[in-house]
Amino acid sequence: MDTFLLLLPDFSLILLGAALRRYGGFGDGFWPGLERLVYFVLFPALLFSALARARIDFDTTLPLFLAGLVVMVAGFVLGLAARPFAGLSSMAFASRVQCAFRFNTYIGMAVAGKVHGAEGIATMGVLCGTMVPFANVMAVSLMARHGQGGVLRELAKNPLILATLAGLAFNMAGGSLAAPAQFFLTRLADASIALGLLAVGAALRWGQAGGRWVGSAWIMTVKLLCLPALVWFVGPWLGLSGVARDVVVIFAALPSASSAYILAMRMGGDGPGVAWLISATTVLAVPTLTLWLGWLRG
Repeated sequence: MDTFLLLLPDFSLILLGAALRRYGGFGDGFWPGLERLVYFVLFPALLFSALARARIDFDTTLPLFLAGLVVMVAGFVLGLAARPFAGLSSMAFASRVQCAFRFNTYIGMAVAGKVHGAEGIATMGVLCGTMVPFANVMAVSLMARHGQGGVLRELAKNPLILATLAGLAFNMAGGSLAAPAQFFLTRLADASIALGLLAVGAALRWGQAGGRWVGSAWIMTVKLLCLPALVWFVGPWLGLSGVARDVVVIFAALPSASSAYILAMRMGGDGPGVAWLISATTVLAVPTLTLWLGWLRG
């Protein structure tokens, strides 16, 4: 029940976005502007703010980092395995593959806090912060390969990657945000959560996922079942135990991130299909996260 209540607010925002798009009287010209605001301003503010203030101890977080990297690479490779039976164009499939390895940071922070309190939140924050660049590089590279622009050009101008690198550089340089700047970035970061999920819901098209169902089912299986099962066994081999191991398993079991939809829309990919997968993994994460959390506590 706790996990269900944890996921309910985010999914409710997605449903609200869908309702506003259909019944709220907002014209079609409103939503692209909202997506641009979230992508270029709000999400970068969230990433920079989180990484600039995070405590990063590279000696103790190396096994955590390696386990997270195993999750990301495995999700990427296993997601690509769906290509022969996905029934999609190259660009549409490239858009959807990111749903096999991208993660919902907001849900991750909340679940880790429920299980291990402040220590869980801090550990999840470091893990998500270090994995964001890899998630964006893999997603942008794959879509740029099938899109109109070159990979390096797309990476160089991607605001999520730039914000992540800037936040890490600021942190490693020992910088400290002044109170007004910190409050300003916090307000922008808070807005990114709600508006990003509303944007996902606005493009939601249930029953119009496109492609073959087996392809979508495979991506969801990889994200919610295969990756946490993999890291369940790999984590101890890498030296993880206790809070760190629990956090990595939770990280691997998270539903796909709303930023996957925003990126797909900005790069001319299959936005509705990605939105469908994000929503489906969010709904299905209720029973699957409950399963993994039950095993971790057992």
